[in-house]
Amino acid sequence: MTFQQQIQQGIPDILPNPKSYDLSINHAPKRKDILSAEEKKLALRNALRYFEPKHHAFLIKEFAQELETYGRIYMYRFRPDYEMKARPISEYPGKSEQAKAIMLMIQNNLDYAVAQHPHELITYGGNGAVFSNWVQYLLTMKYLSEMTNEQTLTMYSGHPMGLFPSHKEAPRVVVTNGMVIPNYSKADDLEKMNALGVSQYGQMTAGSYMYIGPQGIVHGTTITVLNGFRKIGKPTLGGLFVTSGLGGMSGAQPKAGNIAGCITVCAEVNPKITKIRHEQGWINEVFDDINQLVIRVKSAKANKEIVSIAYLGNVVDIWERFDIENIAIDLGSDQTSLHNPWAGGYYPIDFTFEESNYLMANNPEKFKEEVQKTLRRHTVAINKHTAKGTYFFDYGNAFLLEASRAGADVMAENKIDFKYPSYVQDIMGPMCFDYGFGPFRWVCASGKPEDLEKTDAIACRVLEEMIKISPDEIKQQMQDNITWIKGASANKLVVGSQARILYADAEGRVKIAEAFNQAIANGEIETIILGRDHHDVSGTDSPYRETSNIYDGSSFTADMAIQNVIGDSFRGATWVSIHNGGGVGWGEVINGGFGMVLDGSSEASTRLASMLFWDVNNGISRRNWARNEGAIFAIKRAMETQPLLKVTIPNIVDDTLLEVGN
Repeated sequence: MTFQQQIQQGIPDILPNPKSYDLSINHAPKRKDILSAEEKKLALRNALRYFEPKHHAFLIKEFAQELETYGRIYMYRFRPDYEMKARPISEYPGKSEQAKAIMLMIQNNLDYAVAQHPHELITYGGNGAVFSNWVQYLLTMKYLSEMTNEQTLTMYSGHPMGLFPSHKEAPRVVVTNGMVIPNYSKADDLEKMNALGVSQYGQMTAGSYMYIGPQGIVHGTTITVLNGFRKIGKPTLGGLFVTSGLGGMSGAQPKAGNIAGCITVCAEVNPKITKIRHEQGWINEVFDDINQLVIRVKSAKANKEIVSIAYLGNVVDIWERFDIENIAIDLGSDQTSLHNPWAGGYYPIDFTFEESNYLMANNPEKFKEEVQKTLRRHTVAINKHTAKGTYFFDYGNAFLLEASRAGADVMAENKIDFKYPSYVQDIMGPMCFDYGFGPFRWVCASGKPEDLEKTDAIACRVLEEMIKISPDEIKQQMQDNITWIKGASANKLVVGSQARILYADAEGRVKIAEAFNQAIANGEIETIILGRDHHDVSGTDSPYRETSNIYDGSSFTADMAIQNVIGDSFRGATWVSIHNGGGVGWGEVINGGFGMVLDGSSEASTRLASMLFWDVNNGISRRNWARNEGAIFAIKRAMETQPLLKVTIPNIVDDTLLEVGN
């Protein structure tokens, strides 16, 4: 069958041959055995309901074996034979161009060059899934190939519930992931529901079909590193940034360090992913000997090199040894998947990678004990460096949260706050999010590099016109993005789809999108898919990351994220998503995203202006109400440009009045 025929087929009536377990692929670790005997029967019933009864007796043994071996039923047999990658939109079957764009984005999320564990349908973060099994993928793609612009596909945690009548201005797809009852958001609740096949962890852009490979986090990390060095008043050249993690998101850190212009040392315990990142050019050098690493870093500092170095080993070794050697670390962080600490997100020291994986699956209590012991040891080493002047920040991966739960010395004197800031508290929040700047992105649906080159030029032209009249408060943000977009092509950031990201405010997003839409109408470029990271001004309520610089007591509320997705859905988004979990963990955050297809039409122009304005200013208005100075400035400026916008401005209380009676 052709590619199009395979998509249209959906679940095959004749069972395909079983697939071999490809050891060259980076696979998800075995999940812990958490289901009771009766629950395992329920998991099998749930899996088999996708198939006609004639197949049940044959498939039940295979699925039972998968559940026993991997802790999940992935339905490997049904993994497609065709290459998993984003194709030009014209190659997808269907009646709706919007639906074809969504198929393109789904396949990009599962591209072997993009996905962390592609055979387990996991894009990044260790458990950020697009689907729970391969039959959900097949059925979803079939529905999208049949969809008209008068229908909406409803996605329940990877399961395509079905096509429902709607209208052409409605979203084509509405995605929910892990939206469980709040009292059932503990880590083991996720493990159980995921093993049963009834819920999944969509991370952020994994389960919303908007991941563009490490490029997204490269840009965010570049801005973070640049502003981190600005904050401590040191030049990046010759400066040392130490961190850990080379997986889907964290793999971008070394590349970002190179762009920022510093020395980056990043630890990773997984040899396979380290090899991949080195082959992709995201890291310059790899060492597995700590002694050789010390010599290399001393040389790099002496010569003020710009270089990224991976250490194949545990990051605790680096922090401890660099302390002994008196190697000064300027910036320090961590980006392991500590939102997922007991299932491969963080590995204990003094165990090999293979030993850790065995312990994780066969003695989870011991594994947890060793992880927490390592977190305490990790923190002791960090504290020694910060006492010497290192600026350490939490990178929103729940490092400080899990370290505190392990009893590590990370609490401030008041025993309420952490002694180290979140990077959003210190850098991204006040410098970017409060002013409306966040990770705006686009994908060229044609798959043509020349279209991406043209969009880069269009975006740059728009930003250079805007900076001429920008207020002083946002000139640095504007200039950083002009510098970024001018160097984007040279930095070879594309992995998978022809995509680009830059940090833009509402005005910038609307103007860039409108310029794209006009270029499509003029025949200069083909269809463009707009999106953003959920890690943005408005889409995510996360008290330890995106909303960590909200100090009015509302950082644990999720009104903003819910309002964001509802508002996007009726203002013109092509698809919307809302997730429990993402970045900092299941039960710790609610986050939402969108996708929007530009086709050069006047309707697309109307939709982009309405939706993008709301998508950003919803978050600015909430940050304004929290009394964030930059957000008050930004929302007042937005009201001057849009007379229909009326936002409540907070009155500021004189602090001396609060001392009365104390």
